[in-house]
Amino acid sequence: MNNTFSIIETHAHLYDEVFSEDRNTMLANAFEAGVSQLWMPNCASETIDSMLEVADAYPTQCLPMMGLHPCYVKEDFQQELYIVEEWLNKRDFLAIGEIGMDLYWDKTYVEQQKEAFLIQCQLAKKHQLWIDIHSRNAFWETVELIEKNADPALKGIFHCFSGTVEEANKAIELGFKLGIGGVVTFKNGGLDKLLPHVALEHLVLETDAPYLAPVPYRGKRNESAYLPIIAQKIADLQQISVEKVIEQTTINALSLVKESLIA
Repeated sequence: MNNTFSIIETHAHLYDEVFSEDRNTMLANAFEAGVSQLWMPNCASETIDSMLEVADAYPTQCLPMMGLHPCYVKEDFQQELYIVEEWLNKRDFLAIGEIGMDLYWDKTYVEQQKEAFLIQCQLAKKHQLWIDIHSRNAFWETVELIEKNADPALKGIFHCFSGTVEEANKAIELGFKLGIGGVVTFKNGGLDKLLPHVALEHLVLETDAPYLAPVPYRGKRNESAYLPIIAQKIADLQQISVEKVIEQTTINALSLVKESLIA
């Protein structure tokens, strides 16, 4: 795939065990598809070693984040956050993520999720990093927490965004990009109604691999090599060229990154 601009994958769990048998091949396919960088959100202390193993094997291509995913927030979340902070103090990370709120699966630890998010926003500001947000069934709750931080310098991505125009405008107003993935290809995903009304300057590409594979791979293992499918669907909805989508979303993604990590 020949593009003036390479593609940036802003959210993929490349360290997931489903890739254990063919991870190098999966990554080679992504590079062949035009993907130059793949950004890896962390989930919890148990995923750090496997994530950093991938990062160390591909130091300029697979870049790690550090954070505690809301679905992993339990009674011991304070100890998990100590581990997050320890790692932030001993090596470079791309961002704080993925962090946020999830009210879809389990609401047992809602207050702990809120506290964990606020603490990690403070860590982002301390380390001058952007945040990668997971906000499933919790968009406005997450917005309230962002506004509670009251810091316009806090930037990032609303990962796997599939909300309304009103929600998109609010995220953009707060200075955040919208992560668009395989859901854009789903017949009832809703993004076909949203994307004609959102400027390309606010979008970034992601897969959330191994989850949420785009059509025609829906229901199968997702891979970063499928990003061109997502880019093409955005291009179709916005009636522009796929090359323009790739170019602008790459610019958008890099705008979040500290200068020292762009090279």
